[in-house]
Amino acid sequence: MGWWCPRWRGVLVPGRVHVSRSLRRSLPRFTVTVDESFREVVAACADPAREGAWISDAVAEVYGELHELGWAHSVEVRDDAGMLVGGLYGVAVGGLFAGESMFHHATDASKAALVHLDRLVAADGDERRIIDVQWRTTHLGTLGIEEIHRREYLARLSVALQAPAIDFGAHLTGR
Repeated sequence: MGWWCPRWRGVLVPGRVHVSRSLRRSLPRFTVTVDESFREVVAACADPAREGAWISDAVAEVYGELHELGWAHSVEVRDDAGMLVGGLYGVAVGGLFAGESMFHHATDASKAALVHLDRLVAADGDERRIIDVQWRTTHLGTLGIEEIHRREYLARLSVALQAPAIDFGAHLTGR
């Protein structure tokens, strides 16, 4: 797999996700789990009808293998009927979670996934951790994503990789 390091990178410092009042009201509508439907989340993210679709069958297969090896993880968001309505997936190495893609079929479902991921990664209070979201969009900016220069990103990355692995087994499942 290739890896690109652009000049500017979008990151979320764990514990700093911004939850608006309206999002706070939406969160109880969802049930959130971790690593229960990894391939389904990747498939939803790979939907060729999505604008900017980039996840081919081969890419999905590689991430599936990384999941089976314990490197890739998903956060699933379900509605009251148990339907998968949002989620995200990415790769975890040490204290880094590198988000690859997210999707939603219900308002605020992808935001709920990011809020849950933030809580999970921040749970042990290790300040060396980072959540890499690749780039800061206007949408992600409303959630607390900041844009940092490559030099700062690489310095933070070096520190994060030395942190203990994120405990996805203690995944704080719930609403």
